[in-house]
Amino acid sequence: MRHIISVLLLCISTTLAHAEAIRPVVLADGAPDRYTVVRGDTLWGLSAKYLKDPFRWPALWKMNTQEIKNPHWIYPGQVLVLDRSGATPRLRFDNAGGKGAQTTEKLLPREYVESSTVPIPSIPPQDIEPFLSQPLVVDQATIADALRVVGLQDNRVIVGAGDTIYTTPYAAASTSAEAVKGIWQVFRPGKALSDPETREDLGFEAKYLGTARVIGQGEVASFRLLTSKEEVLAGDFLLPAPRMDVVSYTPHAPEKMLSGRVLSIYGGVMYGGPQSVVVLNRGKKDGLEPGHVLAVDKAGVTINDRLAGEKQTYTLPDARNGLVFVFRVFDRVAYALVMSAQQPVIVGDTAHTP
Repeated sequence: MRHIISVLLLCISTTLAHAEAIRPVVLADGAPDRYTVVRGDTLWGLSAKYLKDPFRWPALWKMNTQEIKNPHWIYPGQVLVLDRSGATPRLRFDNAGGKGAQTTEKLLPREYVESSTVPIPSIPPQDIEPFLSQPLVVDQATIADALRVVGLQDNRVIVGAGDTIYTTPYAAASTSAEAVKGIWQVFRPGKALSDPETREDLGFEAKYLGTARVIGQGEVASFRLLTSKEEVLAGDFLLPAPRMDVVSYTPHAPEKMLSGRVLSIYGGVMYGGPQSVVVLNRGKKDGLEPGHVLAVDKAGVTINDRLAGEKQTYTLPDARNGLVFVFRVFDRVAYALVMSAQQPVIVGDTAHTP
């Protein structure tokens, strides 16, 4: 029985991927025939410039699965040409070297020199930069492996940037030499993330406090606080700072049908809109990956209808509200940037394969 279910799921996934591939590409109104990429452009911005559904960007480029995961970079100065001659439109570079080659136009003299070797990002980096490096989601196992602050400089109650903190000693089995020499992040476990569908605990949203560097080891480890976003207290925790990855994933829809919910909106607010960061109750274990674009639906409202003194209740269908771009994925939750929304996004809204 399990084998039959697996085969059915594989067939459904394959059918969805095939349907996505053959669905016509619809150009945005005013899509330019030629466009020169400039510094400040993003993959999402270019997608929206050319397509009504920006997540169809791979279809416009005729990308295969491998190219989506390892996209050809687009650089400032390259010229994009929209080819409308075939049965379906296609985007290409204006050069003889192919899609992956770099083409630059002659630039006017400037008072400074710009590097043309930096590709454009997928989405505006300033909107998500803090979320790429700060530890956002931790579970009990992560907390158990973290260093705990046991003392503060001069026996103070609170400390900040420039002060010294003391932590539990390193556990050699769980702490690499690179982590000991590098930057650590100070955090405090925040609110629990609970799946709205199963009520299962998915972890804790960590509260980022600042960064620190080790200055001594012994019965306790000594750290100098390099930066502090908030005061650090005894009982807070430290983890090695993760490597900050540039978000360079091609915007694309998942190959299979995924559906989840908005767990929270970062910052503790109830409503979000474009450029807001939302937390989803789906992650790596569900097949979600950076670069996935999901549709966010507004829950259908319940209305009461009265006829001849009798009351009948109806629930209207959910309606498409906007799109979110997944940029950081944990095992069971993910962070996504709201790219478009006609109405405010709220906790509990459905997010699914568009």
